[in-house]
Amino acid sequence: MNITHLNPLRIAAIAAIAVMAVAVSSCDKKPKSTASSGIATIACDASFENIIQQEIDVFEFNYKQASIIPYYIDERACIDSLLDLGTKLAVTTRPLTDKEEAYLKSKDRQVRQSRIAVDALALIVNPANNIEQLSTAELAEILSGKEQEWNNVWPNDGLGRIEVVFDHQGSSTVQYMRDSLLAGGQLGDNVFAQKSPEEVFKAVASNKNAIGVIGVSWISTDMATANMTTEERVKALNDTTGSAPDQQFRQEVKVLKVSRPDEVTAFAPYQYYIYSGQYPLIRSIYLICTGAGGTISHGFYSYVTGFQGQKLIQSTGVLPNMIYTQRVEVHR
Repeated sequence: MNITHLNPLRIAAIAAIAVMAVAVSSCDKKPKSTASSGIATIACDASFENIIQQEIDVFEFNYKQASIIPYYIDERACIDSLLDLGTKLAVTTRPLTDKEEAYLKSKDRQVRQSRIAVDALALIVNPANNIEQLSTAELAEILSGKEQEWNNVWPNDGLGRIEVVFDHQGSSTVQYMRDSLLAGGQLGDNVFAQKSPEEVFKAVASNKNAIGVIGVSWISTDMATANMTTEERVKALNDTTGSAPDQQFRQEVKVLKVSRPDEVTAFAPYQYYIYSGQYPLIRSIYLICTGAGGTISHGFYSYVTGFQGQKLIQSTGVLPNMIYTQRVEVHR
């Protein structure tokens, strides 16, 4: 297995957040912390950078005296940064446990947590690969290393050994696949880690034998808003007359349909199929806030969980916790 967890990287990430928190708290010239002004840090699972960075950009555009400083790290480091009191905001795939919440409350932190979206994990392959779909059972065989040849999965002339690529070491995506498909088992020696979700995309686009596992926001293209400036994006969010975004996938890679082992029909990770539960590889996204009411941390939490923040999430390809859903038919 080529994916390992690097504790020194996690320690360095938490230390960086802690140093920033001290610097922010000791700055005499910092703006007064209100719901719409001041400085806050947020620890975000790197899988969700595409989503949260858009939220930060729009929030800061709307509130000129607000500054949200993000750290895109692994999920365990996000939780640790909350428990070490280094930050008051975190984005993860799970809520705090009762024990973690009780600990933070013992430190006089006010704990709020909400599911803000449902993410789909997409399977992407090179366009030269003629495979169209996989079952979760077949995927489990590939991830465990029991199946390592493309021709044994789907007839593919000229393709050889399957190379699985994830986003980064210690990724919540890796943990999800281990827990949901391998019952906590180990990944095979055909599994490799990249440095980021974007590196997964690039690796698959350039390697015909690769299959990537990546959050759907990294391969979704809202054709109405993809090239918008932040100002244009804000204007679109304020428009209550527009229709639902036209969700499509980036064309440099092929997105596979996925089925459950006992089902014939496979589904692509469109928002409609995430909503209906027909797409099987889904997970929740949580925003956790330990900041007091009326502070910038709480203000950002309220924004993301509110109407505009949820509407913005819709344009990233994941399913927001509220707002409308859509079904999109794509003809190749």
